[in-house]
Amino acid sequence: MFFNKKLCQYFLHDKNIAKKIVNSISFKESKTIVEIGPGMGILTQYLLLLLNNKNLFLLEIDKKYVEYLKIKYPIIKNNIFNKNFLIWNPKDFFLDSFTLIGNFPYKISSQILFNIIKYREYIPECIGMFQKEVADRITSKHMNKSYGKLSVIMQAFYKIEYLFTVNNTVFIPKPRVKSAVVRMLKRKDNLLIKEDIFIKIVKTAFLYRRKKLYNSLKKLSFSSEFYKNPLLKKRVEQLSVNDFILLTKYASF
Repeated sequence: MFFNKKLCQYFLHDKNIAKKIVNSISFKESKTIVEIGPGMGILTQYLLLLLNNKNLFLLEIDKKYVEYLKIKYPIIKNNIFNKNFLIWNPKDFFLDSFTLIGNFPYKISSQILFNIIKYREYIPECIGMFQKEVADRITSKHMNKSYGKLSVIMQAFYKIEYLFTVNNTVFIPKPRVKSAVVRMLKRKDNLLIKEDIFIKIVKTAFLYRRKKLYNSLKKLSFSSEFYKNPLLKKRVEQLSVNDFILLTKYASF
């Protein structure tokens, strides 16, 4: 087993946890799976039990583990790729819909989440293990301390469920923090909002948590009618995800 500190590698070694993660897949929308960062393949072995071999794709950034996985799982060696998910495009594999699964590196969790949003038309479902703090954040509701821009942006596009906590003792090497597994299912309702305006409003609002939204957002270039919206009298943590969606619709005339 080789560890690359730069890649923030922590390998799950508990087979019961691995089975539990794989069994969390709903398969309601997709029968193709893309696994990110399979490492030594502890999830892969159980994913193969679910799928026709042609429908499982592995993306691994570390060349050593790409070669290892091709030897360990020769039946899918043509579906194992030395790729970085952050610069990967589903169109490269001619995929139109797939479930995403993985034990996601802690240091790039936010980047992975924003990439999921970017390619959400391809990803109806994601089962991901994150640092517990990140899992708490993306599942948090308004009026909670952990509620932030990542909570709002992710929940606007996905219904997110906190499934279970994972103790740090089931990893090699042992991280200093706990992890958690979440399930994300893409929202079916059409938001009918301009995504760039929505994200700009959310990010700007959370820069000034203690201010009322009117003061936080007054430097943005919206119509005078926008600033008459009663939601702007509230502080950012008081607004639900749907409030932000409504606010964006009001700004999108």
